[in-house]
Amino acid sequence: MIRPEQFWLVVEPTDMRRGIDGLSQQIQQALGRSPCDGTAYVFRNRGGNRIKLLVWDGTGVWLCVRRLHQGRFTWPQSNDAACTLSQAEWRWL
Repeated sequence: MIRPEQFWLVVEPTDMRRGIDGLSQQIQQALGRSPCDGTAYVFRNRGGNRIKLLVWDGTGVWLCVRRLHQGRFTWPQSNDAACTLSQAEWRWL
């Protein structure tokens, strides 16, 4: 089971055509962090109905996608590039 230590939401919308390599590069360049640090990184598209989660499980990287057929994901408004979430906040999202 995947159990990330932290969740980081990337605030700005992300191009959902990006895969593991493109999102890993974005984490390194925009956030200055390692995609292999046990943190789950969450990206949202401009329309707000899709998210991608990138997480290292100790042996490899997982890329998970979720698409809503109705509604949008609630997303923070911030001047920061990313913000952290608790486990409870992640479950709510």
